Amino acid sequence: MNITEKLIKSHLVKGEMVKGTEIGLKIDQTLTQDATGTMAYLQFEAMGIDRVKTEKSVAYIDHNTLQSGFMNADDHNYIRTVCKKHGVYYSRPGNGICHQVHLERFGKPGKTLLGSDSHTPTGGGIGMLAMGAGGLDVAVAMGGGAYNITMPKVIKVNLIGKLRPFVSAKDVILEVLRILSVKGGVGSVIEYGGEGVLSLSVPERATITNMGAELGATTSVFPSDEITKAFLKAEGREEDYVEIKADDDATYDKEITVDLSKLSPLAAKPHMPDNVDEVKNIGKIKIDQVCIGSCTNSSYLDLMRVAAILKGNTVAEGVSLTVSPGSKQVFTMLAENGALADITAAGARVLECACGPCIGMGQSPNSAGVSLRTFNRNFEGRSGTKDGKIYLVSPETAAVSAITGVLTDPTDAGFEFPEIKIPNEFLINDNMVDAPAPAGAEVEVLRGPNIKPFPLNENLPDVIEKKAVLKVGDNITTDHIMPAGSKILPYRSNIPHLSQYCFEVCDPTFPERAKAEGGGFIIGGANYGQGSSREHAALVPLYLGIKAVMAISFARIHAANLINSGIMPLVFENAADYEKISQNDVLKIENAREQLASGRITVNNVTGGFDFTLKADFSEKQLNMLLSGGLINMMKGNN
Repeated sequence: MNITEKLIKSHLVKGEMVKGTEIGLKIDQTLTQDATGTMAYLQFEAMGIDRVKTEKSVAYIDHNTLQSGFMNADDHNYIRTVCKKHGVYYSRPGNGICHQVHLERFGKPGKTLLGSDSHTPTGGGIGMLAMGAGGLDVAVAMGGGAYNITMPKVIKVNLIGKLRPFVSAKDVILEVLRILSVKGGVGSVIEYGGEGVLSLSVPERATITNMGAELGATTSVFPSDEITKAFLKAEGREEDYVEIKADDDATYDKEITVDLSKLSPLAAKPHMPDNVDEVKNIGKIKIDQVCIGSCTNSSYLDLMRVAAILKGNTVAEGVSLTVSPGSKQVFTMLAENGALADITAAGARVLECACGPCIGMGQSPNSAGVSLRTFNRNFEGRSGTKDGKIYLVSPETAAVSAITGVLTDPTDAGFEFPEIKIPNEFLINDNMVDAPAPAGAEVEVLRGPNIKPFPLNENLPDVIEKKAVLKVGDNITTDHIMPAGSKILPYRSNIPHLSQYCFEVCDPTFPERAKAEGGGFIIGGANYGQGSSREHAALVPLYLGIKAVMAISFARIHAANLINSGIMPLVFENAADYEKISQNDVLKIENAREQLASGRITVNNVTGGFDFTLKADFSEKQLNMLLSGGLINMMKGNN
């Protein structure tokens, strides 16, 4: 077996390992972050379970740390106290980004991890089966329930050779994105192997698995080997090590080879992570901003290289450089060894250990500004500046370019490559992780006025006649559906207020039109719902009365979130029918419940005077959820 099959087999609690069929997995660990966490814990409370049943569950405060009003602080108090009561560890604001901290302090090879953040696959860098999901799925896992997925295909990325100086792990995943595209990993796990794996440290592997989310993959995974063991030993966790490797005769559904020695510095051009080209081909374009950090590139290794490049230099005139350490551990070690002084002396602005600019939480570029970012997504408007031109690059490319003032290939810029090694011992201080109270202890859960109940759907009606209230194109992201940013994120626990911003990037009139029509249908193109795991991109359409999304294809996590909310994700049987439907067409589904159960739905376009068919390929559990109006309703016995 390959690594993926071994991890799945050891956690299989339902179904059989037959590709394309539904399986249920036991979840060992969960994580949440504060943008999705409030809703996840409200849902956990609604289940009436006193104590989490996982081996380890951790709540991180890393998204909404900009406390410009009472809303974020209230949410944090709610998360802190509900975790204290129900057995969840709480990582305080400032302790770091969930994926970086979890990799350092809690991730264990061979374990399953489910997180309410799409970049949870970061844990694959340490040999975990780590998957992103909606908050409700995470709440169910915390309650001891299985996590259901379609048994994935496995794509092997065979790494050969060794990276040249100034070419990094970020360039590896950009190359994989260039080969496979943002749709290329859908329904698959990306498994890395080959001799080149041995040349990559755990933080470098984690960079690659982190950004595997942009492939649409279920997750990504590396072997757990002597490199993993050394990392865990340096973190004081050598006892967590287990070896995990593919059998010599393991088979895969597809294989690609990446020669590390032939890679050059790459960049993803606006506005998609797979719009990749070599930096030298893009040319020396003038830049306005450089942002280094995020869960993709904020490790000790990354920032030590940045500090070495910046040392003795000055950020170019007209360029703003920010650096966000990924964890308190990284931040403190940089401060103690002098690297932080080198960074600030060069003119960088050091931000707190949080997601920050990656989610549009501050540091939006100037109008039409060019911003180089070491992040994982460059979707249009995600930076907070709608016409911002965002390029995704490695920390090395970012640091060199910040000094030159133009996009620069660091292999040809006259800089000396900094040889940085993983330390034998990391600085270990978990004083900003609060342990839960003992089982049965009296804990008051604090709820602020911004925290509103999550919306519930109704049983699926038998006849649905509504307008196509919105039609959108291909690669619609969850940032399009439900934007992030400092203006919106504080209201993640207030769905009614949040609904005002739904599809703001595509059509700011959508929320009012949807309300006026009493809901309706959304028509989408290919890869609808790619990007973040945020279930708000399903909860807000639910609140606005959306009954179904009809699309050419769906991203995995978003389709699951729609089903959890009782919204039907339906796929065009004939993709050409997408072109025939216009926004505001009246669409009618008769015998909806019976048709849904048959796996195929015929829709009458009343306005256009024609019928078209949609695939409704759902498991028995998913079907029951949709008939009941969502997972919570199903658990309550609605049908």
